[in-house]
Amino acid sequence: MSVDKIHPNSDPRCAVYPGTFDPPTLGHLDVIERAIRLFPQVIVGVFPSPRKVPLFSVRERVALLRSATVDLPHVTIKAFDGLLVDFVRREKAQVILRGIRAVSDMEYEFQMAMANRNLSGIETLFLMPGEAYTYVTATLVKEVARHGGDVSGMVPKAVLARLKKRMARPPRRPSPR
Repeated sequence: MSVDKIHPNSDPRCAVYPGTFDPPTLGHLDVIERAIRLFPQVIVGVFPSPRKVPLFSVRERVALLRSATVDLPHVTIKAFDGLLVDFVRREKAQVILRGIRAVSDMEYEFQMAMANRNLSGIETLFLMPGEAYTYVTATLVKEVARHGGDVSGMVPKAVLARLKKRMARPPRRPSPR
């Protein structure tokens, strides 16, 4: 693959960490904190996933991440839609960051990394969260919270408050057809 596809004004010191972040977890924050030790500028890209039914809107997830990263220097939170590589190019970054918790994540992430490199020449860097967060997924957080379990050790405080509030609402009923 040729690096000619990479934006000519891209900054090799800028990385994009994309995800749905529904909701943001302490594992996500751990990866962000690791990333800012490696890159002077980290852009967290929040995108809607058509394959998932989100608990929080993109706007809410951006606000939750901004709240959780307010004390982290050089971290920017932005929403995007469309191809990740197009977002990375617009942001003039050269690296995509992805968190890998377990070997089970690797097959999908490897496939996406290869596709992104083929489309754009942009490399993907995999970061592992700390051991305390290897089991934490946004899906797990939602499931535990739905059943009234304690997720305080899995999400930032601001997220915990919003999650409790959201879960206190009665479930939405499907509209009649």
